Amino acid sequence: MIAEFDEFPVFYFSNHQAIQGSGPVKCMPLHLDQLDFELEIAIVINKAGINIPASKADDYIAGYMIMNDFSARKLQMEEMKLSLGPAKGKDFATATGPWLVTKDELEPYKIQPPNGHIGDCYNLDMSCKVNGIEVSAGNFSTMHWTFAEIIERVSYGAQIFPGDVIGSGTVGTGCFLELNGTSRIENPNHRDQWLNLGDEIELEITALGKLSNSIQLYQS
Repeated sequence: MIAEFDEFPVFYFSNHQAIQGSGPVKCMPLHLDQLDFELEIAIVINKAGINIPASKADDYIAGYMIMNDFSARKLQMEEMKLSLGPAKGKDFATATGPWLVTKDELEPYKIQPPNGHIGDCYNLDMSCKVNGIEVSAGNFSTMHWTFAEIIERVSYGAQIFPGDVIGSGTVGTGCFLELNGTSRIENPNHRDQWLNLGDEIELEITALGKLSNSIQLYQS
């Protein structure tokens, strides 16, 4: 990773009108060119604030849930060549759920944050299955920046509000983009895998449940 990865958490704004729960994900044809899942955890904000220090930021978290930030990688990479975006590569579908789990319910899984970081941290296994086959697995405890530290960055000079949703970014190898890249290093003959029409995607995280979606073509 570039040096800035260790200096501050990076984030982007997404389309709140494209959030959905379990069920079909409706895609346009261009979305299906290198369509990807993202195995993430999200938080929901419970009160308004601005310039929130990380030491107090966990008080602004109502709870945690699974997030699948679907990504059209070809569109995304084309946009980001212009040092802009992602926009059209990310704005069509973000699935969350199946429920919001409060912090008291996660207390049995709480662990110490990584050295040099502050904020709540939990030992939660994470996995993704596509058509019943596990393609990715990780753990929430490996998250580099805590949500408290992310809230501090997000709220710097900007108001956050109850109901705001903040995603963690993918767990390590929590998407085909990373899995394909790793596999190509190990095997030059690797054939990249992406999501296709009809695929069933299931994200599962300890204590947070299972989030299931299927890929369908949008029809007006």
